[in-house]
Amino acid sequence: MDIVFNWSYFGYLLYGAMWTLVLSALAFVLGGAAGFLVMLARTARSRLIRQISLVYVEVIQGTPLLVLLFIAYFGLGIFGIEVPPLVAAALSLMINASAFLGEIWKGCVEAVPRTQREAAECLALTRWQAFVDVILPQAARIATPPTVGFMVQMLKNTSLASVVGFVELTRAAQVINNSTIQPFLVFGIAGAMYFILCYPLTAWSRSLERTLNVGRR
Repeated sequence: MDIVFNWSYFGYLLYGAMWTLVLSALAFVLGGAAGFLVMLARTARSRLIRQISLVYVEVIQGTPLLVLLFIAYFGLGIFGIEVPPLVAAALSLMINASAFLGEIWKGCVEAVPRTQREAAECLALTRWQAFVDVILPQAARIATPPTVGFMVQMLKNTSLASVVGFVELTRAAQVINNSTIQPFLVFGIAGAMYFILCYPLTAWSRSLERTLNVGRR
């Protein structure tokens, strides 16, 4: 007897979508905090710190997110450390986001004209004061569009958390499809939900890019 897709299944997809948003928020907040530290290291005066942070960025960016998920969930289990799926997924996404956001923000800091730094020096500001009061506000304005764009990518990457058993939108669709055997319908609805979640961020990113370009004229 065929099982028909019903509203209870749709509610389960909404439940998965909710956890997709929760995981995305956790990853962005934690990844943003770590990415800020990476950005500071990448722009530090010390050559050693810059080299160490560069190695970190290249290693993480060159490692698939799926591998990070396996290491966080299964790898730590080898040492007797039991990691819940949510923690493993958030940790993996945080590490991945820190490398990409750190590099994005580093480029935005370096995009601020050098004359701004020279002006801060003329005002006898310390390097940290110049960074916080002069460079960072301008870099934040430049960084907003690509940061929002990366948030869209990160939200879609949460689908990989299904491989460790975390019930987000993709995992919820897999569970429902195993019961209904209606992949086109189930994953079509899941895809539409991803679009509904991602499109506002994409539109916002494009709007910010247009605003920034107009502001530069």
